[in-house]
Amino acid sequence: MAGTTKDRISALDRERIAIAPYDANWPLLYTEIEKQIKQMVPRQLMQRISHIGSTAVPGLSGKPIVDVQVEVNDLERVRETIAPLMEEAGYEFFWRPTMGDAAPFYAWFILRNEAKERIAHVHMVESGQASADRIVFRDYLRSHPEESARYEALKQDLAKRFPKDRASYTANKGSYVSEVLRKARGEKMRK
Repeated sequence: MAGTTKDRISALDRERIAIAPYDANWPLLYTEIEKQIKQMVPRQLMQRISHIGSTAVPGLSGKPIVDVQVEVNDLERVRETIAPLMEEAGYEFFWRPTMGDAAPFYAWFILRNEAKERIAHVHMVESGQASADRIVFRDYLRSHPEESARYEALKQDLAKRFPKDRASYTANKGSYVSEVLRKARGEKMRK
């Protein structure tokens, strides 16, 4: 995929969105990717690696793309030394903005299967509220099946409304995700 990072991301945003039923192979793929990453990323650079997103919630339908969050303490080092190793292992690399078009940036990798379909996203980020929130959100859905079902219905609806517009699909989940995070934090405070 040639062009600027912005052009490449724009093309990715137009790839078809498909929601698939939960697949018990998703955690297995995560385990394989985790093992591979641990071989490439030095222990002193990596703080935590986590399976996030819908594929990390048993029983939840989702885009059949395993999301892996790798919290690191030096993104510039990732960009300079880890990105080439990931590309050598078959991942597409993007140095992309976290929000909009401006900094802060993070390292994003896409792994595809033989049919050129995305099967995994690896997000290498610095620790912070956003990375913690992804884990809080995942854990809340894991422990609240009714909320997981509600999220699944929302994603099914959004995939129908925005079948080739990933930016709109994601943006329209925002208020729901914020609502779940408020519930999760409130529940944590009561414990």
